[in-house]
Amino acid sequence: MIRHIVFFSVPDRANLERVRSGLSIMTEIPHARHLEIGTSVKSDLYDTSVDLIVYGEFDDEAALAAYRAHPLYQESIARVKPLRELRIAADYDVAHAVTRPV
Repeated sequence: MIRHIVFFSVPDRANLERVRSGLSIMTEIPHARHLEIGTSVKSDLYDTSVDLIVYGEFDDEAALAAYRAHPLYQESIARVKPLRELRIAADYDVAHAVTRPV
């Protein structure tokens, strides 16, 4: 399984709901096992620059690629990109994740 995590910052707080709405359309893309859009509670002691988080789970890299190729993904980018600042993304294979001290 592939986990897909993307962090966004929205410099103009007036646009936060518009960005969340633009990201939310991706929840209709059928290739994800699970997809959610979260709003940061900004409780970290060292960094509160992240406003929104996309968290997705995909069966494999092919499912993630199909998700990214979907027209709703492109529509989401068109809505969100002009309003966001930071975008940091990471994907990892759960089978290779460290789950205990090495």
